[in-house]
Amino acid sequence: MKKVLVLGKIHDAGLQILRDAPDVEFVKLAEHVPELIDHLPDTDAIIVRMTKIDRKVIDTAPNLKIVARHGVGYEAVDVPALTTRKIPLALVGNVNASAVAEHTLAMILAMAKKLVLYDNATRNGNFKIRDSFSQTELLGKKILVAGFGRIGREVAKRCAAFGMTVMISDPFVTAEDVKKAGYQPVEDFHKALPEADYITIHVPKTPETENLITAKEIATMKDGAFLVNVSRGGMINEGDLCDALSSGKLAAAALDVFEPEPPKPDNPLFKLDNIVISPHCGAFTIECGQRMAEVCARNVLAVFEGNLDPSLVVNKDVL
Repeated sequence: MKKVLVLGKIHDAGLQILRDAPDVEFVKLAEHVPELIDHLPDTDAIIVRMTKIDRKVIDTAPNLKIVARHGVGYEAVDVPALTTRKIPLALVGNVNASAVAEHTLAMILAMAKKLVLYDNATRNGNFKIRDSFSQTELLGKKILVAGFGRIGREVAKRCAAFGMTVMISDPFVTAEDVKKAGYQPVEDFHKALPEADYITIHVPKTPETENLITAKEIATMKDGAFLVNVSRGGMINEGDLCDALSSGKLAAAALDVFEPEPPKPDNPLFKLDNIVISPHCGAFTIECGQRMAEVCARNVLAVFEGNLDPSLVVNKDVL
């Protein structure tokens, strides 16, 4: 009997796949619980959302054959430790790209149309706020998309549909490929910042991308620019962002991610009315939740059967 640890809530469709599999059992645990260690010695697979999978966890699971990440980011997983043990880290592929892209566009539109501010004003009797003519349009605006992976491509497609000029910054994608997709390549992310009306981040969190946006970068942006981060917390320096929003240097910002998570209730950003925030939920639609859970379960069973899709594996050299 193979044992699968499921860390955090996932859609029942994924659990049903495990229930239907012969000789497989699963144990559900909440995120970040200390009793995780007690379950590891006889665990064959881990499905994980946000729990940290470090070397201690890996070394305590001698039978571990796969870590299946419920998502596409993996900064909380010690990949070198897995690789040493020849254990694959599998992701969910592109099943969450459309959900995150839609969330990104929702946040962009919420900023442009001042939906949060206008909603609050209308509820509180300020119907005359409509006469401020302070909403803006996306048509004709320039957006700088940092990262042209699965999510970045879907965001670019949607922004172009709104009539925006889409600039792409990604050192791992050629200018020719960007042009073929119908967008403008930029060689240097920092040099493109002054041109952009909107900047949206869709790159993985690495030592190189942490603090990608600080006061230094903000100072080079257009006055009244808009900034979006649905990638990972720590990519934007929150203190510098708060200063830029308070001073009016930036018109607005939208964050689905924070550092740390969950954010502290007294986060000064929460006192501002020119920021749109959400609880790291860009991929958590009903449909996407089901897709991610199903892929995770299938990745686990594929390892047991010896036919895991290499395109979903981070550390491919273990295959």
